[in-house]
Amino acid sequence: MAGDVLRRRPRGRAGSAGGLARLLAHTDPVALIGIALSVSLSVTLDLTNAATGVESLLAGLMGITISLLVDSLARAERRFHLRTLLEGPPWLVQAVPSLVTAAREAVEAHPGSRVAEEARRRFERFRAETEQLRAGRIIRPGEDYEDLFAGLRGCVRSMDAVTHVVPRPRGELSWWRGDVGRGYWAANLRALERGVRITRVFVHAGISDELSELVETQRRAGVRVGLLRWGAVRPDLHVNLALWDATSAWEPTMSAHGEISLNQFSVNAGDLERLRGAFAACAREATYR
Repeated sequence: MAGDVLRRRPRGRAGSAGGLARLLAHTDPVALIGIALSVSLSVTLDLTNAATGVESLLAGLMGITISLLVDSLARAERRFHLRTLLEGPPWLVQAVPSLVTAAREAVEAHPGSRVAEEARRRFERFRAETEQLRAGRIIRPGEDYEDLFAGLRGCVRSMDAVTHVVPRPRGELSWWRGDVGRGYWAANLRALERGVRITRVFVHAGISDELSELVETQRRAGVRVGLLRWGAVRPDLHVNLALWDATSAWEPTMSAHGEISLNQFSVNAGDLERLRGAFAACAREATYR
């Protein structure tokens, strides 16, 4: 029995120390400073005989009380702020606590390890991606064309597009001949059947037989096709793009070989204004068949 008591005592002291550490960690710094100053004031008044023992004690207690009141107000403000942050769709409110808890426990269970570092990196990546969503943008890898197809499916009035025909390792029109390009052209045909007006400007360095055949195929299907020689507009206007009903847009990031490395879907007002300007400049200079 005595052995059990002896074994429990260290755990009790450790628990008290841990509880004190957690208390200090969650106490507002202003309150901690106020408590320290209050204790110092009480001791100073007592040692210098500037006040009686009772008066110095009361002064210290008053300062501590005010400091704790400040801490209580700060805690209440934090709780109110957290409740405000968690207002929103049910899926968000339900997911955030478990998400934060899982990340915190990963860091606490494996401190200093690759797991803890990866948890931090993933949260940073999640924060950056969420900031893009906040700005009205969805960014996906180059092989993911989900938003390009979704934007065209949701289009009801018009689609304006600029497509650059550039040399590629697999051929300048390899994208259109591939699975994605063929599926995208099929989606164009369905949009035309719905009554969507499609205008596409091909920017080229020279008209090949292959390009002429593609242009003629799209023209016969009902697409208004324009041809624009490379260099006819400013370099900053040379962007691939698709605008749907002037309310959403797609813009890829291209590699040095003309391959798509990133897909960006946007409803951001600044992006839409920039892309509408780029399309208008290309459309003015293009020749139509």
